[in-house]
Amino acid sequence: MPRTGRPTTTARGIAHDFLHHAAQVRVPARAEYTDAVLMVVTELVTNAIRHTAGSAVLHLELHDDHIEIRVTDTSPEPAEPRLPRTDGSGGYGWHLIDRLTTRTHTEPTPRGGKTICAHAPW
Repeated sequence: MPRTGRPTTTARGIAHDFLHHAAQVRVPARAEYTDAVLMVVTELVTNAIRHTAGSAVLHLELHDDHIEIRVTDTSPEPAEPRLPRTDGSGGYGWHLIDRLTTRTHTEPTPRGGKTICAHAPW
């Protein structure tokens, strides 16, 4: 996702289209899983844009019981939860991702960045 324009909106649109096709292959076990995947995509892309200097890449993959959401960015710094703030400056995203997914992990990329991988139930 480029840093210009509306990268989060673009990512949500891509995810929405992907989920539409995924549901034709395998209907989600619960209707709310679609919204959960969209929320995780939004948070991961927002964090990549907000906390790194380069572009971000979104990859979605349907598995037997989950959607794998991968967001690659240019920063080697690991994602870490922050204390939520009530002044509007954030801190809720990583906690939300953790709550909506069954597994998350971070992998270094060959070019010095990282990929955050999240498994959302499907």
